[in-house]
Amino acid sequence: MTATGWLRTGWDSWTDLGRIRALLDAGADPNSGVSHFGTPLHAAAQHGSPEVVAELAGRVDDIDALYKGRTALWSAVFADRPGNARALVSAGADPWRPMMTGWPPGRLALAGPTPDLFPVPSADGGASIAMTGAGLGLTEAERAAAAEAGRLKAAIGTFFYEGLGLACVAGITAAEAARRLDAVPADEDDLELIDDDPGSDYEHGLTIVGVTDVPGGCVVTQPWGYTPFTSGVTGRLSVRTVCYAMYANAADGNQGSVHRDGSDEAWDTHPGGGAVSGDEPADEILACYLYQGHALAYCCAGAGLRLTDPRPIMGPPDMWLRLPDQDTWA
Repeated sequence: MTATGWLRTGWDSWTDLGRIRALLDAGADPNSGVSHFGTPLHAAAQHGSPEVVAELAGRVDDIDALYKGRTALWSAVFADRPGNARALVSAGADPWRPMMTGWPPGRLALAGPTPDLFPVPSADGGASIAMTGAGLGLTEAERAAAAEAGRLKAAIGTFFYEGLGLACVAGITAAEAARRLDAVPADEDDLELIDDDPGSDYEHGLTIVGVTDVPGGCVVTQPWGYTPFTSGVTGRLSVRTVCYAMYANAADGNQGSVHRDGSDEAWDTHPGGGAVSGDEPADEILACYLYQGHALAYCCAGAGLRLTDPRPIMGPPDMWLRLPDQDTWA
């Protein structure tokens, strides 16, 4: 059997030791053939059980083989699978091998829920810990970022937000946001539509947004539409500052963007999605780890907003505004 032996292996299969062992015994390649994850060990590290990880670790050619700049151990740490991480280290994986812009698995674990997952080697621990541009422990700024992530995620909490448009703007007030958008206070008809059903007059509903002052800046929301995410809105809001925006698209998932000083810095991102590449800046890799599964908190943190509760996002906002009748994508 060739690499095609893994084709019918779904995510749930990586916890089934009997199935994985049977595939390996039938000739499935332990080193490659899992398209989305690169190697079976990377897939098992992220989605499997310690038993499956240990089985694969005993059959691969290189337990620290890289896929997209990371080892299977890094994938286990990033996915918060401490049992899988321990199984890999027991089989010889190196927690301190340099990778991912100064975030080897050992350093990444220090910022997560199991900071004592690996012992930190001493400064004379040998060549394996000779890292470029970063020490073994977390910097003060990284520790603060990890602590704030825990606080912010707890403050916002979890709730259903499909269809929500959100813009998080650093350093400006709600009143300044209204000025930049040429918005006026919502009138009686606007408020009646909000209370009734914005979907009943969708085009009208798209012109209404909520704005709320928060520590660090302001939040612009639209619980039923994408307007706060549009480039015309985020571009104007971000002049001389930064704006992290997203639209919780029911069809395509969370779509994100970053505008800085009126210009598009990043587009079609996936906030909270957990995807990260090896050439990302170190602070972005940390943010993706800390906020995976928490798209709203990721956007707030990116703009430096320090919400203390979910109201600025869930509503009601400090004020409802009506935008001028114009193309918000322009």
